[in-house]
Amino acid sequence: MAAGPLLIFDSGIGGLSVLDPIRRLLPNAPIVYAADSAGFPYGTKSAGEIAARLPALLGRLAERYDPSLIVIACNTASTIALDAVRAALDLPIVGTVPAIRPAALLSKTRAIGVLGTDATIVQPYVDRLAAEFAADCTIVRHSSAELVELAEAKLRGEPGERAAFARILDGLLSRPGGESVDTVVLACTHFPLVRAELEAAAPRPLAFVDGAEGIARRTADLARDLAWPDAPGGGRAVFTGAAALAEPYRQGLAGYGLSRIETL
Repeated sequence: MAAGPLLIFDSGIGGLSVLDPIRRLLPNAPIVYAADSAGFPYGTKSAGEIAARLPALLGRLAERYDPSLIVIACNTASTIALDAVRAALDLPIVGTVPAIRPAALLSKTRAIGVLGTDATIVQPYVDRLAAEFAADCTIVRHSSAELVELAEAKLRGEPGERAAFARILDGLLSRPGGESVDTVVLACTHFPLVRAELEAAAPRPLAFVDGAEGIARRTADLARDLAWPDAPGGGRAVFTGAAALAEPYRQGLAGYGLSRIETL
């Protein structure tokens, strides 16, 4: 029997930055991409709200789509609720954490920027990653809910103004220690979707790092024994909110191979 699909989950469309490298490694895997549009955005919610919401919601999605594996393609959700989801579901669960380790390997100035959501950058998990993998680095943190919205707008076909990206980067680089930053961790899966815009708006050369490739490799490793048909896997997008919320994303989602849209 063919294995069940991969379920890739995010609060919005940010997980598409993770879907891309997963599909390159697992081209025959059927994909269910789930966006919690009814709960979006996660970055401005409390840890308690997210921890209470995720296990039940992912349980409903698992019951409907019977996935072989779930990828929580959201830094905020993973840093807050990954352990609770793993305890609740008898499935392999791949989480997403800020790419501080690869950033520390890359940085020459030993100053790393962490650009994330309000909820992510204050999590103790980020402190532990910094202590373990970047103890000799200055870590400069900055949150931006606006950058999440800019990434969402881009998928709807609404390009953001360069000045908005420049303003967000200035918010990071103007913080104490920011003048030395040479490497920026994109600690929200939405942010790689606007990497080109951030690079164009940067006041000096900066390396932007995210964890998507590592997540894809981990997913492929866990899926190595799964059997799918010998043909490219199809894909569908599932939104938890009203169908009207999903419609503006239809063309953008089709570009990622998600030609079918459903609501939960």
